Amino acid sequence: MTPAAGGADPAYAAGDQPDRAVVICASTRAATGVYEDRTGPLIVAALREWGYEVDDAIVVADGHPVAEVLALALGTGPAVVLTTGGTGISPTDATPEMTEPFIDREVPGIAEAIRAAGVAKGIPTAMLSRGLAGVSGGTLVVNLPGSTGGVRDALEVLAGILSHAVDQIRGGDHR
Repeated sequence: MTPAAGGADPAYAAGDQPDRAVVICASTRAATGVYEDRTGPLIVAALREWGYEVDDAIVVADGHPVAEVLALALGTGPAVVLTTGGTGISPTDATPEMTEPFIDREVPGIAEAIRAAGVAKGIPTAMLSRGLAGVSGGTLVVNLPGSTGGVRDALEVLAGILSHAVDQIRGGDHR
């Protein structure tokens, strides 16, 4: 898959199984029904467009439920796990702290690029996101912001690198 092209990689052979991805939304209000999550569906739609096999987003409360679901997701061996929400500086934002123990190798450039994309679009508060990105076993894990605008910015960043990152994690060579 080559997300940069906005769709499946032409080299993606018919009959091959698509890579799997998992989307986790950290939002106590969405998890308790105060409002409907709007970020998870954006991420799921992009991943599907890029050729990933992905179920609907898993919505959980902020904090430890994120770690619990992340552990379960990683146990299934997906190529990618994207989280949304819980990356800010409010007292309940804890997604980076819940993610960090699972990360074997950080990939700070991804999180930095996501923040920079928002700032470049005139959203100075994008720099307040504390999202992490890294490799857990054979899975790329990236924390996305919890706003729809932040998610769109993050998806623009990921579109250009996601398939290459997955290939690299698997030992692929540089193209």
